[in-house]
Amino acid sequence: MSITVLLGAQWGDEGKGRITDALAAQAEVVARFNGGDNAGHSITIGAQVVRLHQVPSGIFRAGCLNIIGNGVVLNPRNLLKEMAEIEAAGVSVTPDRLRISENAHVILPGHIALDAAREATGGSAIGTTQRGIGFAYMDKASRTGLRAGQMCDPERFADKVHQHILAVNKTLERDYNRPTLDADALAAEYAAAARHIKPFLTNTVLTVNDALAQGKHVLAEGAQGVLLDIDHGTYPFVTSSSATVGGVCTGLGVPPKAIRRVVGVAKAFSTRVGGGPFVTELHGDMAARLRGTGANPWDEYGSTTGRPRRVGWLDAVALRYVARMNGMDELALTKLDILSGLDTLQIAVAYTHKGVKIDDLPQDSETLAECEPVYEELAGWREDVRSVRAFANLPRNAQTYIARIEELVGVRVSIVSVGPERDQMLVR
Repeated sequence: MSITVLLGAQWGDEGKGRITDALAAQAEVVARFNGGDNAGHSITIGAQVVRLHQVPSGIFRAGCLNIIGNGVVLNPRNLLKEMAEIEAAGVSVTPDRLRISENAHVILPGHIALDAAREATGGSAIGTTQRGIGFAYMDKASRTGLRAGQMCDPERFADKVHQHILAVNKTLERDYNRPTLDADALAAEYAAAARHIKPFLTNTVLTVNDALAQGKHVLAEGAQGVLLDIDHGTYPFVTSSSATVGGVCTGLGVPPKAIRRVVGVAKAFSTRVGGGPFVTELHGDMAARLRGTGANPWDEYGSTTGRPRRVGWLDAVALRYVARMNGMDELALTKLDILSGLDTLQIAVAYTHKGVKIDDLPQDSETLAECEPVYEELAGWREDVRSVRAFANLPRNAQTYIARIEELVGVRVSIVSVGPERDQMLVR
């Protein structure tokens, strides 16, 4: 039995979707273990770009079983939209290709309304996607949430949704002075969604472990970046689930010994969406150069929110922290092509805090926000690398840049992406 884990090694948006799509070619099962539809994995197939938010990225690989695990929080309304978009792209979404854990918790309308209300309330905002993710996990932790398995009885599920909305309406009025929700209409809508989703529900713990017992290769797909992990990220500017390798075991119900390979995905520079400290953040012309204009689907704008991403130079301090904590065996480096044409590049190799040099990532976000980067400068390259199809054919300075990342992080770069297409990945 064998599990390969794919994790975002920064703050998310590293290009995990296309790396998952590539690794899924060698997998028989692809499973999401955390997060919700706040994730956005973009996959480019020819001229078509499909953005996945809940369905695992293996859905575009024939013969691949896709699983939404119990660690995920499920948005029924958006899941049905996403399934329709996949079908429109010519890929069938049926219960023999997609299975959903009965124990995954459901994102309800009240969760979304409360998320939006809190984000609109001054100092309490942390830059969420306003998808209700945190509030769904709050109900899960307080043991008041609804699980996906309850959709097997759509009428009873509708009653639960109705009760949920009535309770949330009181909070919206009392604490936020916000409009209330239509409990009757939403309960009916979610009952209809339950009828569509019911055939996909199953005990996915058995499904995954049976696949492992049969010797099948499982690819565990992380949703957010490790630096957004609820325990190990830049708290409180984090997501609400476990984005580390440990989240695989709890989010899918699999033993640690089944994990044989951990692959981290990192951009050749750094990006972040939402609030929180970002030591290497750039502004002005260089930020605009790295971000792009938004004219291309792969420019630095959120797949889920459309928000322009904050951008900066590669942060080797943060990347080393993530690699060590998760026991990463390999790194997949994406968007190397964006750096083409720059005369010089910078990598943060350490920080300073109030004049004191720091080699490791501070755990306190306020301290991290006060840190300044210690940069090492490397020569850039002018060549357009988008047509390169072998690592040895990359410009010498590009190879030197990658080698320096390997030295600083302590992990081998096994995949290099030089563009959004499937054939623009160099495997070493």
